[in-house]
Amino acid sequence: MKSGMQILQDPFSNKGTAFTVAERKELGLVGLLPTKVQSLDEQVSQAYAQYNSKVNDIEKRLFLSQIFNENRTLFYAVLGAHLTEMMPIVYSPTVGETIERYSELFVNPQEVAFLDIHHPENIAESLKNAANGRDIDMIVITDGEGILGIGDWGVQGADIVVGKLMVYTAAAGIDPRRVLPVVLDDGTNRETLLENDGYLGNRHERVRGDEYFNFIDQLVDEADQIFPNFYLHFEDFGRSTATKLLTRYQNRLATFNDDIQGTGIVVTAAVLSALKISGEKLTDQTYITYGAGSAGVGIANRVLQEFINAGLTAEEARKHFYLVDRQGLLFDDDENLTPEQRPFARSRAEFDDGADLTTLEAVVKAVHPTILVGTSGQAGHFTENVVREMAAHAARPIILPLSNPTKLHEAVPEDVINWSEGRALVATGMPFDPVSYEDVVYHIGQANNAVVYPGIGLGVIASKANLLTENMLSASAAALGELVDTSKVGSAILPSFEKLSEISTAVATAVAQAAIDDGVAQQQGDAKTLVEQYQWHPVYGED
Repeated sequence: MKSGMQILQDPFSNKGTAFTVAERKELGLVGLLPTKVQSLDEQVSQAYAQYNSKVNDIEKRLFLSQIFNENRTLFYAVLGAHLTEMMPIVYSPTVGETIERYSELFVNPQEVAFLDIHHPENIAESLKNAANGRDIDMIVITDGEGILGIGDWGVQGADIVVGKLMVYTAAAGIDPRRVLPVVLDDGTNRETLLENDGYLGNRHERVRGDEYFNFIDQLVDEADQIFPNFYLHFEDFGRSTATKLLTRYQNRLATFNDDIQGTGIVVTAAVLSALKISGEKLTDQTYITYGAGSAGVGIANRVLQEFINAGLTAEEARKHFYLVDRQGLLFDDDENLTPEQRPFARSRAEFDDGADLTTLEAVVKAVHPTILVGTSGQAGHFTENVVREMAAHAARPIILPLSNPTKLHEAVPEDVINWSEGRALVATGMPFDPVSYEDVVYHIGQANNAVVYPGIGLGVIASKANLLTENMLSASAAALGELVDTSKVGSAILPSFEKLSEISTAVATAVAQAAIDDGVAQQQGDAKTLVEQYQWHPVYGED
């Protein structure tokens, strides 16, 4: 049995001042706490007052992290009571700053399993030590190479997986005792970290090739032995590895890459909602991705699947898609294309001889897109000329500048609305205030993956699905789109963050039902009931 001091030091069992007089006597806590017994509500109010006394966002996040480290139930009670306000603090964009300063701010490993690529013999021991006897349903892993908007931060990416799991629990009720954040330390290519004596990871360039993939193979094998039927979430891997890893494991166990699949699902939902407003058919649309990295290609593949679901063959569907990257429109004679980009590459024979399609504006003029998605990280590249040209050929152009953080957005909603004379249907990667144009208030949907990935994870775990199928992903997009009220002029094309818990439950139910329909669910029954039975709530005494 744990001593009283051990109980207070365990964030999963600690209740702090909420331990009753009887509990203090029984658990050896007499004299270890102030006299007053507080309710959880009183603790939440007190913590929120302290939170509001912090002078900036980074101090607020550090304060919340302190509560997280000490009392997991209180942390989620505070976060749940102020979810919309605190989401940007515990996750994007504030998490970006704590990632950049992770080594200097480090005080607590927060149950992260740190895996050193030079010691594969320690994988199983590391996982067991970090789990500390807990059953694990979900692992979120990163190697910190491709953190959206800020790039390669090596082992400091630990904050991204901890933050991701915070959102899983706050939004969907994933039990925080049954999740495990994992960081693969295979080095970093960021010079400032390599030159920094205070950096906490391996100070050498990233390990590539067989050693890298063999290590992850061993990790997956050993994790599967220790935590049978776990859900594997890959987060912020680099362009050269992200798709390879997803492909490597997705037919073996329930595997998800948020950057490749999550954003694609949210964009698909936004497109479907926008088409409800315009009254147009999906198969009549022409689609451009600007920024053809793993996220941009992943989004295109997800939307492509909806074209196929609508009755087109894959070959017919691809004729609607154009990918633009640093070199301009992707052509099939380009030897530098990645395997993921190549299926979308166009033939030069489709265009006039000598056509210069090296800029986004030139491509927009040539193909007349109705959907424009930005994942380029290039601020301001959806220029007035681009938007006006698009609006000249599309009655209700769908324009989605998604790059994070806000300073990297391809355009701001106010400009897009004005340049399109109020006709554009807009969603962004970060939150923006509503835009007024000619007496209409346009609400801007946020295409943040947090509206979908928590529900997907919950649906997979609640149904004990052993695979994450295409049908399950499509079901999540459809469920998300159904939550949007498109009847009002100026409505957002994605549901509000204020309904995040409701959104996650609806998505989870749809995913669990699709898992049952596809025959990959090991837990049978009513999908909604399965989801509700699994969900954890931040209440003291709940098992």
